[in-house]
Amino acid sequence: MSEDAMPEHALDRPSADRALPKPRPRWLGLAVILAVAAAVIGALEAVTIADGGTRNLAILAAVGVALAALLVWLLFFATLRWTGRLIVLAAVLLPIGTLRLEGYSGDLRPVFAWRWSQPADRALVGEIAKVPGGDAGQKLDLRPTPSDFPQFLGPARLAEVDDVRLATDWRQTPPRRLWRQPIGAGWSSFAVVGNYAFTQEQRGDDELVVCYQRDTGEMLWSQAGRGRFVSVMGGDGPRATPTIHAGRVYAMGATGWLKCLDGSSGRVLWSRDVVTENHAALPMWGISGSPLVVDARVIVSAGGPNGHSLVAYHPDTGDVHWHGGDSRASYASPVLATLGGQRQIIMLNAEDVTGHDLETGRVLWQYTWPGGQPKVPQPVAVGDHQVLIAAGYGLGTKLLTIATGKPTAEAATEVWSSRSLRPKFTNVVIYGGHIYGIDDGRTLNCLDLAGGKLKWRSARSAEYGHGQIVRVGKLLVVQCESGDVALVRASPERFEELTRFHAIDGKTWNDPALAGRYLLVRNAQEAACYELPLTSE
Repeated sequence: MSEDAMPEHALDRPSADRALPKPRPRWLGLAVILAVAAAVIGALEAVTIADGGTRNLAILAAVGVALAALLVWLLFFATLRWTGRLIVLAAVLLPIGTLRLEGYSGDLRPVFAWRWSQPADRALVGEIAKVPGGDAGQKLDLRPTPSDFPQFLGPARLAEVDDVRLATDWRQTPPRRLWRQPIGAGWSSFAVVGNYAFTQEQRGDDELVVCYQRDTGEMLWSQAGRGRFVSVMGGDGPRATPTIHAGRVYAMGATGWLKCLDGSSGRVLWSRDVVTENHAALPMWGISGSPLVVDARVIVSAGGPNGHSLVAYHPDTGDVHWHGGDSRASYASPVLATLGGQRQIIMLNAEDVTGHDLETGRVLWQYTWPGGQPKVPQPVAVGDHQVLIAAGYGLGTKLLTIATGKPTAEAATEVWSSRSLRPKFTNVVIYGGHIYGIDDGRTLNCLDLAGGKLKWRSARSAEYGHGQIVRVGKLLVVQCESGDVALVRASPERFEELTRFHAIDGKTWNDPALAGRYLLVRNAQEAACYELPLTSE
């Protein structure tokens, strides 16, 4: 039969030697997914959101949705050969299978590590057995000296040192490194008395209080307690800083234990379970408040109901001296102040700020400050009748006036409020009628104390991140989140960074400690001590 005589439907049938055309991949769907994802992420970067962490969480969510859409496109709409689809799928899943989420930056950017690697603190477990602990017979000279930094944020918990004059050119006269070494996990800082530095850290399944030789970094003793506070987003380990008083060490663990240790040996003298005893709930990010020792009282934020928000223990026995308040705990530490001529304890809580009578724990005044996000920065007394409070997550900074002779709920009134300074982790400092702090991990800002007006903000390129500040005379020592240490002039005229150097590696949220000329810094991986150059001017 000739081809002309063949039925029409036979001509449409492919011959054995004629291959079907290969379907082309449908790239339009991929292009649409990528374009929409880029547009959403760009919009999130441009829009004004309460804080950088919220923005980055939204961006992460957008990336997750985009990856899911890409997977659907690859499996059902790409029209690739299955071998090609499997290759692309393997290329996407391989990093997921080989990486683990180790944590987040202060702006909630994810930090990854190899899945087969173990947390750095677990590699240090064996070091504990090399040093004495508990009943060691050594005697350390823990008598106070003028240059001590004996508790969280220094002698008065104000993050300030006035008897040290730092040289301002670290290129010409660089800080001298005395030691730099690995350390256990946690966000505790150093407390320094004489030639001894104390901190808290996580090593494996034990939370430790540790004493180091300040000049050499040698571990002199460690006291371990079983327990590990775990938080992928906030980081593992203890948050509080030990308080050194009269030769003893008072330390609060992340899960709520309070211990009194002999400063020479680390031997436990007494211990209390603050959270359980006061019927409190463990905050999401762990117990973070450092003990305050004043007038034969060890004062801690318990956060319990029915009069158990703030608790005072006897420093010798651990017996309860008093308790007061009903507020849930946040992440600040109690601070001593004198307002209206009355010595009292100021406490920043989860939903309010309170002033407590030092003798009885009774609530003297209360300022309601709601907000579901954590409140971290320390409240600062201003003069005889004002208190400065600050927090991140869009809340900002407020100046309160505290009046005497009024009902508790009416004694504190707002003078001004500003969103020009929203310190998420950073403790603010006051100097010369101005406030200095890091705004949402972005810029170092200066505000006028009288009215809250913004005077200046640093360049974004300074990259302080969620760092910390200590005022040293007319200068600010800024511990950057990157591990750098910078020196900034404390002047309302303009922002001026004078010098900086790289001190340690890794994410650094811990407050620095300055004992005389000795700067001690640490994070969840490293610790170091530097001798800073001084000047006679």
